[in-house]
Amino acid sequence: MEIALQGKRVLVTGGSRGIGRGIVLAAARAGANVVTCYRQEGEAVESLKAALKETSGDHHVLRADVGEIAHVDQLLAETKERFGSLDGVVNNAGVISHIPFAELPADEWSRVVDTNLTAAYRVIQQSLPLLNQGSSIVNIGSRGAAAGIPLRAHYTAAKAAMIGLTRSLAKELGPRGIRVNVVAPGVIETEAFDTMPAERAAGLRATYAQKTALARLGTVDELAGPVLFLISDLSRYVTGETVNVDGGI
Repeated sequence: MEIALQGKRVLVTGGSRGIGRGIVLAAARAGANVVTCYRQEGEAVESLKAALKETSGDHHVLRADVGEIAHVDQLLAETKERFGSLDGVVNNAGVISHIPFAELPADEWSRVVDTNLTAAYRVIQQSLPLLNQGSSIVNIGSRGAAAGIPLRAHYTAAKAAMIGLTRSLAKELGPRGIRVNVVAPGVIETEAFDTMPAERAAGLRATYAQKTALARLGTVDELAGPVLFLISDLSRYVTGETVNVDGGI
């Protein structure tokens, strides 16, 4: 059984790289019309535009830094102008840094929490007038939210809060037929592995081969699959859940 999203209108934040890019392309190939956003111009943005141009459907790649409330509001205004309504929202955009908690500056705490959590609040809130009956919201979390990760207290706190936000909204929005779920990735191999030294990349692969039941890293497509399932009508009785896509870490 293939997941079909024909005609669905989907917003994916942070779609030019990594997991977000994989979700955007997978959704478009499954038949969805996709709006996505990026923060900085670059080759990744241009190559995404080119890939979407070759994929059937009505797709738009817009510039917006979701860490800024004004940018989120503009993104949703432009989405309304282009699509009129939405069937799916994927809150994927995020940032991360590695800083000992004792040295963590207040502005860095705010930057990470605002981009990973506050942006999702605002995107969902501003999407509500656009969401059709039976719509699906998917928040990209992190397996680290449950495990806890040293040097990432700000990031882990934001991703853990995303689970609480999701559970509350699933109950609040359920009577409207809107579902809200979390997909929590483990370690997914993105194009970032191509830019790091080969020795470091090999070391990471070896480390996580020992830590996961499946003895390997995940792929972007393996993460996109569960997201598309949750957007699709196949999951219309699934809400308030956290789906761990981590290879059994």
